[in-house]
Amino acid sequence: MRADRPFMRGVSFHHPLAFWAGCALIVAGVFAHAPMFLMGRHTGWLMVGMPMSTEMWLGMAAIPMGLLLACYGLMPRLAQMRLAMRGAGGGVNFHVADGVPLNREHWTLVVVLAVALVVDVMKPATLGFVLPGMRDEYRIGTETAGLLPLVALTGTAIGSIAWGRIADLFGRRAAILLSALMFIGTAICGAMPTFGWNLLMCFLMGLSAGGMLPIVFTLMAETIPAAHRGWLLVALGGIGTSVGYLVAAGAAAVLEPLMSWRVLWLLGLPTGALVLLLNRWIPESPRFLSSVGLPDQARKVLQRFSRRLEADDPDHPGPPVIDEGHPVSTSRQLLRGSHAPITRALVTCGLAWGVANFGFLLFLPVNLVGMGFESEGLDGARASSLIARSALWAMPGIALVIWLYHRWSSLRALVLFVMLSTLALLAFFAMGMAGVRSATALTLATAALLVSLSGVIAMLVPYASEIYPVRLRGTGSGVVAASSKAGGIIGALLGVAGFFGLFALSALLVAVPMAVSGVMLLRAGVETRGRRLEEIEAAFAD
Repeated sequence: MRADRPFMRGVSFHHPLAFWAGCALIVAGVFAHAPMFLMGRHTGWLMVGMPMSTEMWLGMAAIPMGLLLACYGLMPRLAQMRLAMRGAGGGVNFHVADGVPLNREHWTLVVVLAVALVVDVMKPATLGFVLPGMRDEYRIGTETAGLLPLVALTGTAIGSIAWGRIADLFGRRAAILLSALMFIGTAICGAMPTFGWNLLMCFLMGLSAGGMLPIVFTLMAETIPAAHRGWLLVALGGIGTSVGYLVAAGAAAVLEPLMSWRVLWLLGLPTGALVLLLNRWIPESPRFLSSVGLPDQARKVLQRFSRRLEADDPDHPGPPVIDEGHPVSTSRQLLRGSHAPITRALVTCGLAWGVANFGFLLFLPVNLVGMGFESEGLDGARASSLIARSALWAMPGIALVIWLYHRWSSLRALVLFVMLSTLALLAFFAMGMAGVRSATALTLATAALLVSLSGVIAMLVPYASEIYPVRLRGTGSGVVAASSKAGGIIGALLGVAGFFGLFALSALLVAVPMAVSGVMLLRAGVETRGRRLEEIEAAFAD
């Protein structure tokens, strides 16, 4: 395949054959584990204690080699990019299609990135479904099994930052494809005979999954017209997350009884391959291409998204001309430059959300029973059922989030749901202090907390993907996404330490940083609704 063919959609790859050879090597490495896995059909798919075969060791060696080869093949024009990073790529003038309506190319991109996000969410979502079978097979206790989600969350936090930086250095599309390749490679977790190997593969799975989400939002933000960018970003996050969990649950219900929990890890191969097959419809960001000194390729991508419009169309206002100066940006600006206040606000919000979602909410069923709700007929199973029912009632809240973000205000909508989360936590504090034991009040407070927390996470990373300059957008979005995972790690550790057993006090202490982040956001944030990314960047510079 020639490197200048349009198959690569907006960016020339130095060695496309190296990329596809790396893909083949990774897939071969996964298939090398198939004989070991298929041997499990004679033992009820129990593989614990089986010796690692030579084919498995060779396959494990082939996967990182394939990843390095694919990485080499994906790197576009490194010499030219290095010159651009020193300032040679500045002062590029071209049309950015912010004034065009949504067309077929935009919707194709939205659908493809939605599929990528569903695959991304599906991977960590399977953790809850593999844990019971894993505990039985490896004969481990609850505390040992709890290491698996903790390791996965750690991987997602690190991956969000690492892949975000990769996206800023080498391109959004390259980062998405590399993440998909890691999905494929970690499928071998389904053939691991020891719990230790599963922990390692789970960390690598989290590393790849954590990076996909901020990059998807970054590419969307830099490609979708300004008038539709906000609501599509929030809708993509809300719908992609919900569908990802539903697909994981459906796969567990259908496949796990047939081939045990191990088959859920093996799904990394077909789902990752699906993202690779859709790569034809994943363009590189035109803003990224411009920032690294590739204006001609940036224009080609922009032409794709506005080619159906004619200049004499009376309904076509014409895409605005943007002066793409692209000052050199470094990651230090996240904490020291003009974006430092908003970065601190978003990170504080992410940490508070993680503690509330993976800590307070996760331990809520256990704590409700311990508070004496048995008088309302609320045992552990019914407490979990109540929370599930509250979550069902909370689902329409995503539609409200999308509407407010698009029609009212992006910043104020985010602050509103942060404050609603604070009020919901304070409601639990009041119930604990007053000794309220009403299941109705509990249901209302739980539904309010689920609605508000869902709204916060649906807007947090999309908002971050809109406010950072092009050379920091992936890194900034990754840091914000990582903060929510880091909050989850803190919440899980606090839960193990028994912190959330102090029901009223824990609700109050989680509400405080949530409220503080709302005030910080209100002071440091800027409005993004309907504004071009360059206007938002100028607002921070001023």
